[in-house]
Amino acid sequence: MTPELQQVTETPHQVRTIENVWIPMPDGTQLAARVGLPVDAEQRPVPAILEYIPYRKRDFTCLRDSIMHPFVAGHGYACVRVDLRGSGDSDGVLRDEYLQQELDDGVEVLRWLAAQPWCSGEVGMIGISWGGFNGLQIAAMQPPELKAVITACSTDDRYADDIHHMGGCLLGDNLSWASVMFAYNAMPPDPEIVGERWREMWRNRLEGSGLWLDQWLGHQRRDGYWKHGSICENFSAVKCPVFAVSGWADGYSNAVFRLLAKLEVPRKGLIGPWSHKYPHLGVPGPAIGFLQECLRWWDRWLKGVETGVMEEPMLRVWMQDSVPPTGSYVSRPGRWVAEPSWPSPNIHEQLLVLAPHRLTQEAEPSDETPLTIQSPLSVGLFAGKWCSYAAGPDLAHDQRQEDGGALVFDSPPLDQPLEILGAPVVELEVAADKPVAMLAARLSDIAPDDKATRVTYGLLNLTHRDSSEHPQLLESGRRYRVRLRLNHIAQVFPAGHRIRLALSTSYWPLAWAPPAPVRLTVYSGASVLSLPARPARLEDDSLPAFGPPLGAAPEPRRVIEPGHHNWLVRRDLAKDESTLEVINDHGVFHIDSIDLTVCNRVRECYSSRDDDFTSLRGDVQSTRWLRRGDWQVRSETRTVLTATETEFHIQADLDAFEGDKRFFCRSWDRRIPRDFV
Repeated sequence: MTPELQQVTETPHQVRTIENVWIPMPDGTQLAARVGLPVDAEQRPVPAILEYIPYRKRDFTCLRDSIMHPFVAGHGYACVRVDLRGSGDSDGVLRDEYLQQELDDGVEVLRWLAAQPWCSGEVGMIGISWGGFNGLQIAAMQPPELKAVITACSTDDRYADDIHHMGGCLLGDNLSWASVMFAYNAMPPDPEIVGERWREMWRNRLEGSGLWLDQWLGHQRRDGYWKHGSICENFSAVKCPVFAVSGWADGYSNAVFRLLAKLEVPRKGLIGPWSHKYPHLGVPGPAIGFLQECLRWWDRWLKGVETGVMEEPMLRVWMQDSVPPTGSYVSRPGRWVAEPSWPSPNIHEQLLVLAPHRLTQEAEPSDETPLTIQSPLSVGLFAGKWCSYAAGPDLAHDQRQEDGGALVFDSPPLDQPLEILGAPVVELEVAADKPVAMLAARLSDIAPDDKATRVTYGLLNLTHRDSSEHPQLLESGRRYRVRLRLNHIAQVFPAGHRIRLALSTSYWPLAWAPPAPVRLTVYSGASVLSLPARPARLEDDSLPAFGPPLGAAPEPRRVIEPGHHNWLVRRDLAKDESTLEVINDHGVFHIDSIDLTVCNRVRECYSSRDDDFTSLRGDVQSTRWLRRGDWQVRSETRTVLTATETEFHIQADLDAFEGDKRFFCRSWDRRIPRDFV
């Protein structure tokens, strides 16, 4: 919860909460739901808003839910929070993300909601991350009850722009995220909700959920597995209005631009400085009155009230000012700017040519100087996380510590400020000495004191240069022209600052490195950087201000042991080992309303040795436990990922305990061939 959040204790409607309702599925499975709605909704039915996710409504997300759902319900809606099949208190087993079973269940939930006596028949979906994904996916199935969607921090493309891959490169977060769900799926339902059958349900989950990382690594290229649930395969399938939201510190901001450009329905986009959080809880700040914006959206599309929301610009983003580099920001200075449509006619391409170690306005005559780079594995230790969940300390740090292992091109100091909005693009003439190679491109803001703040970046697996569905090996020494699109961004480069493009052949542990060291040749003069320049517009000064971040009073909880979050970079010069240790300890807290004590601790460790590309190792360990009186359950999971030049190797362990007695244990040992990665 951000310190900016203002608690609202009075709303137009008094709200009652139904702690648990069972929603029946056609096969007899029951999904657990919590419902908050006006006390007189049976006499005066209201639209329903569904959030449909696997993150356990009763414990792990109760704080966030308690701020959002009662506030919206108090303005005349039924807010319904449903645990997916196999998660939280729902029946069944959760076997993977976004399976057709999940989407079919979601359609049934919408049908059930619309038929309730307290519902007007109009239903919307809201969700961040997983719930943002399945909101879009279910919208593409066109259930008649679904009238509008708010999708936050999500994607339309599960292969090209999700936590698993980027530019055909395997992301380190693929392991991290698999380990998160490994731990979630190892937790039982609450006996207070499901009764004595909780042990049987728990065992079914432990035996049936499986090792998702094994499944994901079996699909290293864009195939049917990733096309499923990717609405980019057919944008026209979505028929209801969509409000797409993200933040520049989030991993999913690119999708907002594609949704605005490709959807054929009423749509809006909003991007702030935030990490992977709802904007009323957004950090880095400023957080905004997002729930008020949601109400304007829902009132327009679920109640037919003209709120003016569609008369405002299609896209609104936070134009970030220059800041010194660090891994954590409380707030990002800047201002709100807007575009009436996307793509915008107000954006123009500004080209910079790559000269030897310089960015120039024009190519120099006959200057195609070959420049080479073979990056050490240590490049990437200061890259931060692909998707920031906490906005610190998981953001990129000073890039000077990375640039020594990269090929660097600097512009002269700028005569006047330059503002960009969109996706910078690098077009390069390159050659490699190995059949599998990757390229990482970073765009940085260089201050007069030489501090380097990363603005945006992009990755490209060069075997995916033409297609991620049909990758092709590189021919040693052959010259290729490749195009690398960096992540979208809105950024001001002040006068007197320089623009830096840095190219490297590895970026570990943000992305898994190629099988062997690669020497890459870049031909300057023939290579260019394209920046999406946006002149400042007077119209931005007249944009209506967002309201303050409001929400209901959060669920009371008592901190027993405070949490701790840290990123530690270690260099053991005696062993020539580099290690990034991520500590994400949520501590121990007690939820007063249900007398439940909760613990969640995660440690991630990523290491490499010297220039040995087969030494890469990712190790994620998680401990979670729940306790109420004599009832105590605990899960411990560990996943270790390593690789040779030809295959990935997964070793994983799952242990579950009831009290001090082991309830379940299982180990996995999997080897998966590398597929052009």
